[in-house]
Amino acid sequence: MNEYVIFTDSACDLPETTLKEWGVPYTCLTFRFDGSDKEYSNYELGTKEFYKRMIDGEVAKTSATNVDTFKKAFEPYLKEGKDILYVGFSSGLSTTVNSGRLAAEELKEDYPDRKIMVIDTLCASAGQGLAVYLAVQKKNEGASIEDNAAYMLDVTRRISHWFTVDDLVYLKRGGRVSAASAVVGGLLGIKPVLYVNNEGKLIKFNTTRGRKNSLSALVDKIGEECADPKSTTIFISNGDCMDDVEYMRKEIKNKYGVKVTNVSDIGPVIGAHSGPKTLALFYVADKPHN
Repeated sequence: MNEYVIFTDSACDLPETTLKEWGVPYTCLTFRFDGSDKEYSNYELGTKEFYKRMIDGEVAKTSATNVDTFKKAFEPYLKEGKDILYVGFSSGLSTTVNSGRLAAEELKEDYPDRKIMVIDTLCASAGQGLAVYLAVQKKNEGASIEDNAAYMLDVTRRISHWFTVDDLVYLKRGGRVSAASAVVGGLLGIKPVLYVNNEGKLIKFNTTRGRKNSLSALVDKIGEECADPKSTTIFISNGDCMDDVEYMRKEIKNKYGVKVTNVSDIGPVIGAHSGPKTLALFYVADKPHN
């Protein structure tokens, strides 16, 4: 069995230190604020500063990773004789994974004996991070790249992505809700509960009145989708709202007797679209979403 590396991109919202610890190389998506020529990598600006600038009215625009960047990132591992399993950002939200796929196809001409397998996770943020974690676990158990890729194709379709936002204005900018809904929702304290479907697209599921109710609605989904919640792995990501994370962590522990495995920040590339105080919950459900 040939040696291989798990590869990802920064939309996974896992800290650089964690990716290094797991031995997972990555490419970085980028962003810039309107009116500025300064381009930042996803890890370059602290999340607290980023969200403060959003609250102060600045608008961030994001950029996908291009083919050449992937080729330069992949090639050193191919030269070492290693294969690559790229666990990538949802094609429903970005062209990044397709750039990785094109790079893989071009590199096969120069490295015909090497394998580059590309997994479109249809996940974002810590949902993609959860997919990376599971791929690393599988590799550490001794799975071949082929077995791991097959496992990824199955498990990523069962990773549930539930989230809520504090302010509808950021979803309005991205066309997820209408301007009228954003205004009325803000006045009435309406908080949407959304999920990512099996095409990697954001879907509005329902609405709740008040922040705590929206968080409780997320927690309820674990019991609805997992026959044995203690057997699933749970990740949370957040847009600078750790008090809400702690509330949700306690709710999950009290209701299901299970601990959250990982908590991470929603980085600027994802946060530019979801906004400050977004809170997202990810776990492996028994069945895929429609």
